[in-house]
Amino acid sequence: MELISFRTPGLGDQSYLLVHEGKGVLVDPQRDIDRFLDAAAERDVDLRFVLETHLHNDYVSGGPQLARRTGAELVLPAGAAPTYRHTPAFHLEDIKADNLTLRPVHTPGHTPEHTSYLVLIDGEPVAVFSGGSLLVASAGRPDLLGPDRARTLARLQHGSLHRLAGLPRAVELYPTHGEGSFCTATGAGRFTSTIGDEVDTNPLLGIGDPETFADRLLAEPMPIPAFYQYMGPANIRGGEPMPAVEVPEITAADLPASDDTQLLDIRPRPVQAAGLLPGSVGIELTDDFGSWAGWLLPYGAPVVLIAGPDQDVTEAVVQLARIGLDTVQGVHRPTTTDQLGPGYELLDLDSFRRRLAQPDAQLLDVRMPSERAQVRWPGAVERFLADLVTDGIPAELDPQRPVLVACGSGRRAAIAASLLVRAGHRPAVLNGAGVADLATKS
Repeated sequence: MELISFRTPGLGDQSYLLVHEGKGVLVDPQRDIDRFLDAAAERDVDLRFVLETHLHNDYVSGGPQLARRTGAELVLPAGAAPTYRHTPAFHLEDIKADNLTLRPVHTPGHTPEHTSYLVLIDGEPVAVFSGGSLLVASAGRPDLLGPDRARTLARLQHGSLHRLAGLPRAVELYPTHGEGSFCTATGAGRFTSTIGDEVDTNPLLGIGDPETFADRLLAEPMPIPAFYQYMGPANIRGGEPMPAVEVPEITAADLPASDDTQLLDIRPRPVQAAGLLPGSVGIELTDDFGSWAGWLLPYGAPVVLIAGPDQDVTEAVVQLARIGLDTVQGVHRPTTTDQLGPGYELLDLDSFRRRLAQPDAQLLDVRMPSERAQVRWPGAVERFLADLVTDGIPAELDPQRPVLVACGSGRRAAIAASLLVRAGHRPAVLNGAGVADLATKS
């Protein structure tokens, strides 16, 4: 058996291609399916099955398109009930291809229909694809379908984790969600494991009582990305193929005048700091660009990318398409500074400390509540980054005084700075450090 993993860092997810004796099984693929097809073609694999562990909350699935393109059998949890043709996976009803067996194991908790797949070769269990159920040192979140169902799903997740923990210790564990995913309930570390390692080290498996387990998972609710609400319905419908990744160039004269069009600046942070196109939101193009864009921009609104002269925008278009944002109208590349308005300051830790000591200083902390619970800065205005969009810029911030912005590293603070610039503030960003570093005496 060969196992090829496809890491999608910005989503904190992994897809898998299992190959055994020329037969292939693809698990939880994202919408950009060419990378999976290329890997299968390189190995001359006959793709027999595409498995989905659940109707995903964090991306548009490529499963239906893969099945159409290859003729592979598309297998979904029996309780998923999507609108397109598929094979329903019922609990413990084996799906066989010669000496390869896929055994569905109903593992509700992350979602009600969630199903894991135990892989047996010649009747021996060798691996389990656990999706958003048992994760490495963690478990899938039970609260993504809303607070009314969260506790019930948390109790179900307790039973599902212990069901998987009862598998043989040598069985390899391949979860879909991992480090960097907002679908994890607690901090995940490595991306793969074994059942034995999780039994020995996963702290959630040490909780015997379902109610105590639910208390633990729900004690510190994490924010839910705004775009998640659109992913489940998209995956029920089956989604459209990936859009074209090539987008037209747009001149300054042809930039849309409508307020509905979102100007999304993907240039590197220091370039954004030197000047932003008026009205734009700055989200530097890194691995998690798509997630933040989907969280902060109105979902489905037309988007024009603002890019550097030599910047390849393909990755930006792909990241947006993974979450169903197919509305990129084109890319504009500013050529002269007279097109640009104010930017923001980037400050290192020492410079930021000195500025913070000035009498007119006001600090905006844009970290998540769980991060603030670990270390706080007295007197800071505390707003999670996404709340700056939903709730607006905090009224207690005086636009006549500079706003010093901090997070954990400078990434979110820089995004927040672009929102502050748009609202008429003069921000300065703690770059390359965070509030925890600020609180540590130099």
